[in-house]
Amino acid sequence: MKKLGKKYVEVAKKVDKNKSYSVTEAIKLVKSTSITKFDSTVEVAFNLNVDPKKADQQLRGSVVLPKGTGKTKKVLVITNEAAAKKCVDAGADYVGGADYIEKIEKENWFDFDVIVATPDMMPKLGRLGKVLGPKGLMPNPKTNTVTTTPEKTVEDIKKGMIEYKTDTFGNVHSIIGKVSFSDADLKENLVYLIKLIISLKPQAVKGTYIENITISSTMGPGIKIDINSID
Repeated sequence: MKKLGKKYVEVAKKVDKNKSYSVTEAIKLVKSTSITKFDSTVEVAFNLNVDPKKADQQLRGSVVLPKGTGKTKKVLVITNEAAAKKCVDAGADYVGGADYIEKIEKENWFDFDVIVATPDMMPKLGRLGKVLGPKGLMPNPKTNTVTTTPEKTVEDIKKGMIEYKTDTFGNVHSIIGKVSFSDADLKENLVYLIKLIISLKPQAVKGTYIENITISSTMGPGIKIDINSID
């Protein structure tokens, strides 16, 4: 059994594991229970009553949080020459075509966080599926990373676009900002994401849809949220 650190044990005393907190209370708690020396990321986890083995109950997509994420992502765009300049102007870190595909393949180069590609480049990029897939880097139309307007996706990523996806247990994990964010900004991002997940409820789901929502800071304790406190 993993031994918990002294700092974690101390701050965990502030959290009642049997209580579901209002969004406002939870935000204050998540900031006061941050134990890292760096600016911790604030994360949210949804436990959903869905069967991820069924295609019509899988959630996957992307969204731009209203207050961003506090994280800067390096973006690689695989596209044709016609769209290249627009992507550079939009803030892409790397823009190219077959040259970057070859660089990944031959040099094992991964100095980026996200790949955005135009549909015409996917046949060439597809051969790297076994390499990019396990790393979660393969572009997908559902997350707007395969698109005919890559410059728009680049802009969204730089503004704070996040991807969400149900895992094999029906959970969705995401980030909503940094501990250094104001309470109001963290709350706005969190409420925005909760409302989005609610709106995506699959028609096949019966009974309770969201079974649990928990937020935490990096290495901090989980704090349950009362979904009824969402305004």
